Amino acid sequence: MALPAVRSSNAQLFRWDPFRDFDALFDQLNRWTNAATWSPLADVSETDDSYVIELDLPGVGRNDVTIDLTGTQLAITGEIRERERKGVLHRRTRRTGQFAYRVTLPRGVDGEKVDASLSDGVLTVRVPKSESAKPRRIAIS
Repeated sequence: MALPAVRSSNAQLFRWDPFRDFDALFDQLNRWTNAATWSPLADVSETDDSYVIELDLPGVGRNDVTIDLTGTQLAITGEIRERERKGVLHRRTRRTGQFAYRVTLPRGVDGEKVDASLSDGVLTVRVPKSESAKPRRIAIS
């Protein structure tokens, strides 16, 4: 499908880009609300013995992320720093700055055995269930 061509007032022909308007609107909303933090994309899943949280954090180093577990509240915070660039930047859609992701897990997590790894831009946090929260089979007598 071809995009419509639009002629501006100075009679130059240019291709209409609907995403340009959305990008400008998003940038303006961020300026108005002073949104300093944002939340990365994440998946939360449950296995038989743990809860697994995976966050997309491309370009983030281990020292730029903090993981805190308070009770059942898991908080992942950090910062993606802006890279130094040469030349003129024409479009920017990557997010930079401070981010925060919070999730409340069900009761019965073992906070002493939380494991986190960062590989290929994906942070994986594994929060094991406590023994009392794991399913168990009951024999019928």
